[in-house]
Amino acid sequence: MARVTVEDCVEQIPNRFELVLLAAQRARNISRGATLTIDRDNDKNPVVALREVADQTLDLPGLEQDLVKSLSRVPEPEPVDEEVVDLIPTDQNIFGLHDVSVEEEAAALAAEGEEMTPDDIAAAIEAELGGRTRR
Repeated sequence: MARVTVEDCVEQIPNRFELVLLAAQRARNISRGATLTIDRDNDKNPVVALREVADQTLDLPGLEQDLVKSLSRVPEPEPVDEEVVDLIPTDQNIFGLHDVSVEEEAAALAAEGEEMTPDDIAAAIEAELGGRTRR
């Protein structure tokens, strides 16, 4: 077959949209190094892919699975043989912050002998966090 026509390929894959998707996937696979099932004859990858479809030298269900896999947004999870270890301890706050109100912190500091107003504590926390505070 010297020239590939869509009519030659539509006999194998009746849906033209599916034909385009599968031929494009096969052309990508060829550019990644997949082995050819026909002679190249100085043709580019899309033409080779269409010629392979027309000559029925491809495994179309396998190519369809490859297309679905390449279009999936979430990678398939890898099997885990090891036990998952929790790296974040739950008994302490990893950021050094505690769920304590400014008023409670002022009362605790007053009990230790330091006099700070709640506004002073809030300003110190904001300065320590670089202007990023939880709201």
